[in-house]
Amino acid sequence: MKERTHPCTQREESWAVSGLSSATSDPGNLAGVRHIILVLSGKGGVGKSTVSTELALALRHAGKKVGILDVDLCGPSIPRMLGAQGRAVHQCDRGWAPVFLDREQSLSLMSVGFLLEKPDEAVVWRGPKKNALIKQFVSDVAWGELDYLVVDTPPGTSDEHMTTIEALRPHQPLGALVVTTPQAVSVGDVRRELTFCRKTGLRVMGVVENMSGFTCPHCAECTSVFSRGGGEELAQLAGVPFLGSVPLDPELMRSLEEGHDFIQEFPGSPAFAALTSIAQKILDATPACLP
Repeated sequence: MKERTHPCTQREESWAVSGLSSATSDPGNLAGVRHIILVLSGKGGVGKSTVSTELALALRHAGKKVGILDVDLCGPSIPRMLGAQGRAVHQCDRGWAPVFLDREQSLSLMSVGFLLEKPDEAVVWRGPKKNALIKQFVSDVAWGELDYLVVDTPPGTSDEHMTTIEALRPHQPLGALVVTTPQAVSVGDVRRELTFCRKTGLRVMGVVENMSGFTCPHCAECTSVFSRGGGEELAQLAGVPFLGSVPLDPELMRSLEEGHDFIQEFPGSPAFAALTSIAQKILDATPACLP
C-alpha cells in the first residue's frame, strides 16, 4: 500500500488496525446520516456495484444528499464507475473525509480503492484485517449530513457481511436491497442471502433483478438473454417487495466503464426508467420503513 492518507494510516501492516481506538471513542460520524441501505447478493457478478452506483446517482438527482460506502475490499470497482480513480483520501478533524464527486458535495464515496497504490493491486488480507478496516470505515469516515448512505458489499454471506451489519446496527440501517439476475443458479444463491438477512435481523426492502434482458441500441427492443422473471418470483416466494428489473443496456455499460453519469446523460434509456423507478420506490417506502 502507498501512504496516501494522513498519519493515522501509516503502513499496509498497521493502517487497518490503527483507527480502532478512535472507532470506539468517536461513534458520532454517522449521526448525520438519516438512512442506511445495504446492497447485498449471495452471488458475484450480478451487478451489485452497478445497482449501488446508479441508485446513488438516481437519489442524488432526486435532490437527496448521498454517500456510498464501498466495503467490497477485494473488488473495489465503484471509484472507476464514478470516474474517481486516483483520488486521495484526506484526514479531517473527525477522521477521514470521503471523496466528494461534485462541487455541491451532494455525492460522496469511501472505498479501499482510494488507498491502493495501483488500480490493479490485489488486497491480499485475512479476515481479521478486513474486518478491522470495515469497522474503521464505519466509524472514522466523516460523512456529515446525508439523506442516504448506500453500502456496497462483497458477494456471499461471509464474515465481512457480519462485521458490516454489526458495525452498522447501532445506527439502525434502513434495510437491505437484494440483487439477483434472472437465471435459476443466481436466484438460488440469492435465496440464501434472504435467509441470511432473516437470521441477522436485517429488513429486506426489496429485490432488484439486474440483467433482465438486452436493450437493442437501434430499436430499443428488449430481448431476454437469460431466463425471465426469476427475481420477481423470488420476491413473491420470500414475501418481500419486488422493486424492478434493469435490462442490459450498452449505454449503461459504457457509462460505468468511462465513469459518466448515466442517469443524467441517458434519460431516454429503458435502463434509466427502471433505475429511477427503483429509486422512487425507495424514496416512497422510506417513511414506512422507519422504526
